Amino acid sequence: MRVSSSTQHWFDQGKQQLLNLFLASPCPLCQRSTAAILCPNCCRQVRQCQLSTPCDRTLPGLAVVSWGRYEGSLRQVIGNLKYSGHREVAQFLGTELGQTWRDGSSGWAFDYRTTVGTLSRPVAIVPIPLHPGKQQQRGFNQADLLAQAFCRFTQLPLHSHGLRRVMATQAQHSLGWSARQQNLAQAFAVEPKQADALRQTTVWLLDDIFTTGATAQAAAQTLRRSGIAVAGICTVARAIAWNADPNPASPRHFTPTVDGR
Repeated sequence: MRVSSSTQHWFDQGKQQLLNLFLASPCPLCQRSTAAILCPNCCRQVRQCQLSTPCDRTLPGLAVVSWGRYEGSLRQVIGNLKYSGHREVAQFLGTELGQTWRDGSSGWAFDYRTTVGTLSRPVAIVPIPLHPGKQQQRGFNQADLLAQAFCRFTQLPLHSHGLRRVMATQAQHSLGWSARQQNLAQAFAVEPKQADALRQTTVWLLDDIFTTGATAQAAAQTLRRSGIAVAGICTVARAIAWNADPNPASPRHFTPTVDGR
């Protein structure tokens, strides 16, 4: 029996609606049922936090690429990832950050690799690690989940264990700039099994939130002491308003966060 086009369209539409109903889950922000990671309304609110200028070169020796401002719905969704176990959020956020990277790959990213003399080296992504005790408590490293989604989108190689956190540190959110630096001294180590491979690359670090840059600088210094080039760090959000003074001793004003890594 031949089925009319209108009947077939009705059948296909009903089948898709049933499939969407079966696949739907609560939005982590508003709890409305959605077949996507975030419902359309919350997705729109999160994207309102996106930065128009993602790349900042005011930190000496380290470019900073951030997708959005650490406020409002973006802050809430990062909190749901880290503290409520909504790992699926990392897929959305990592992909958004990957799109920002791809949009700038022929502009600021290319220019920065040229200025540090590492143009011929391929880029490698190294997520900021958690201390093993902290990761066991949380069940995952949010930076690594974000990096996995980022690398799936950009097709850049991921070195999830390029860095290790060898020292448990005090939560950063209550500390000033100098105290953060002291807190992170000797906190990281390069994974010996990955050191040779990383020396053939230009590393971009990846993390969820950028505040003062103390964590990024400590990680970069650790890699550089092992002869590994580091160009910058990519983060989903930034909570800091940089001043233009390149003097590391000058005060930096930032929005305190509840991030204890």
